[in-house]
Amino acid sequence: MLSTSLASQRFSTVAKTGRGLWALLGLLILVQISYPLTSGSVRAAMTVLTVLLGYLLSVAHAAWSRGARAAVALVATATLGGFAVEAIGVATGFPFGTYNYSGQLGPKVLGVPLIIPLAWTWMAWPAWLAALRLARSAWARVVVAALGLAAWDLFLDPQMVAEHYWTWNSPTPALPGVPGIPIGNYAGWLGFALVLMVVLRYAVGPCEKQPEDASMLALWLWTYASSVLAHAVFLGLPWSALWGGVLMGAVVLPLALPLALPLVRRRP
Repeated sequence: MLSTSLASQRFSTVAKTGRGLWALLGLLILVQISYPLTSGSVRAAMTVLTVLLGYLLSVAHAAWSRGARAAVALVATATLGGFAVEAIGVATGFPFGTYNYSGQLGPKVLGVPLIIPLAWTWMAWPAWLAALRLARSAWARVVVAALGLAAWDLFLDPQMVAEHYWTWNSPTPALPGVPGIPIGNYAGWLGFALVLMVVLRYAVGPCEKQPEDASMLALWLWTYASSVLAHAVFLGLPWSALWGGVLMGAVVLPLALPLALPLVRRRP
C-alpha cells in the first residue's frame, strides 16, 4: 500500500512538472509573438526575456526528463562552453569573425552579454532531442544536432544584427540578401556546434527518445516555423527567411512530417 501511495505521488509530481513545462513554453510563445509589436528598449527587453524563458525551459526539461546529470551537463557544455567561445570570439575574432556586442542586451563580462551563452543552451537541448529521432548512431546524432543548431543562426544573426545588438567589423563575404554577417560566422557556428554536441553526448550519458520530450520538440518546431513567418512577414528579412527556411528546414521538416502524418490520417 505504501509503495502504491509513493508511486501515485511521484506520478502526480511528474505530471505537474510536465504541465509546468508546457505552461512555460506557452508563455515563451506569447512573448515571441509580441516581439514584432515592440521597438527600441522594449524590444531589447523582450529579447532578453525570451532567452531567459527558453533557458529555464531547456534546463528544467533536461533535469525533469533525464535527471540532474543531464541538466548539469547541459549547463557545463552549452552555457559555460558558449560563454567561453564567445569570449574568445570577441577577443580574437575566432571562430566567428571580428565582432562586438552593443550594450542593449544587459551586463557584459569579457565583452559578452551574460544572456548570450543562455541562448546557446536554450536551443542546444531541443536540437539534441530532435536528433535522437532523426538518426540512429551516436555520431550521426551529433552531426544532425550540430547542423540544426548552426542552421538556427541563419535566423538569429540577421535578426539581431538588424537590431544592432552586435556588429561585425568585416562582414564580407556575406550570403546573398543577408548583409552584415560574414559567411565565416556560420562556419564558426557549425564548428562549435559539433564540439558542443560531442561533449554533450558524452556528458549526458546514454540518452534515448522519450514521450516526455514532446514540449521540447514543440519548441523546436515552433522556433523554425515562427522564425520563417516572422522574417518573411513581420521583420522585413525575406532572404534570411529563405536561407533559414531551407537549411534549418532540412533537419526540422523530417521531424515534423512523421509527427503530422498520424494527425492527417485521423481526419475523416
